[in-house]
Amino acid sequence: MGKIIGIDLGTTNSCVAVLEGSEPVVIANSEGKRTTPSIVAFVDGGERKVGDPAKRQAITNPQKTIFSIKRFMGETYDQVQKEIARVPYKVVRGDNNTPRVDIDGRLYTPQEISAMILQKMKKTAEDYLGQEVKEAVITVPAYFSDAQRQATKEAGEIAGLNVRRIVNEPTAAALAYGLDKANKDMKIAVFDLGGGTFDISILELGDGVFEVKSTNGDTHLGGDDFDHVIIDWLADEFLKDEGVDLRKDPMALQRLKEAAEKAKIELSSSTSTEINLPYITPVNGVPKHLVKTLTRAKFEQLADSLIQACIPPCQKALKDANLTTADINEVILVGGSTRI
Repeated sequence: MGKIIGIDLGTTNSCVAVLEGSEPVVIANSEGKRTTPSIVAFVDGGERKVGDPAKRQAITNPQKTIFSIKRFMGETYDQVQKEIARVPYKVVRGDNNTPRVDIDGRLYTPQEISAMILQKMKKTAEDYLGQEVKEAVITVPAYFSDAQRQATKEAGEIAGLNVRRIVNEPTAAALAYGLDKANKDMKIAVFDLGGGTFDISILELGDGVFEVKSTNGDTHLGGDDFDHVIIDWLADEFLKDEGVDLRKDPMALQRLKEAAEKAKIELSSSTSTEINLPYITPVNGVPKHLVKTLTRAKFEQLADSLIQACIPPCQKALKDANLTTADINEVILVGGSTRI
């Protein structure tokens, strides 16, 4: 009986763990990091890079660097129009109205791209354990539909894994917090705002057993959207100053994306941040730089609609569980975007 690994297949980052005795251990990848960027890049000569190496070359290879593929999983082509408009890589309509990633005329399904990330996670575990891994448990947002869950399972199978179970992320988070070991009865709200998805789950704990009372969320709300309001603000400001729309240039857009993410993260610990992108684009043959200061207050104003969008699902989840805010004993914040 080989070991079963647990994989968190995230929109932005992924992570793999294994049980050592009764303790879960998160396994560091070949770059020495506990999380791996969920990014796949296709390089000249047919080579593929996954994780940090893919992320490092994104700016110079924007059309063939695939990120946030989770947002396309199990969706129809028509459902992902907003996402397609945002990414520098090419997404086309495939068989049965499914989205496909077009890399030099070869069409990949979202499941195939996700499988490449899962293969990297599988190899990370195998290098650590020194044995082949054939079985896994993979997490999904609680609010994922059956089609999205099925697509996740298919991705695992393409990667050569027998997916023993698909586990809801909030449930996994509550288990990770060791709340199943608490001896008291409690009602828990897990607020999970990740790179691409938002989940709120109300769980009840009694005698060490979890019961999910209700779940709600938005499978297209997350850190990517917070980045995007900064990207739009930067591009609009530059358009006003220079008359050029940076969103039309894939390389500039990728630089904006990385700068926006960095600025967002900095604003969690400081009240203002400088975004400095030299030589962002030439205007009439003259190289132009983008230098902007973004304050936390301005960012909060830009992202206000996104923050407001988190509230109705929370209210619905409480209502579905027949509870009020006063009934909740513990709130668990999960996902990088909860640090905003």
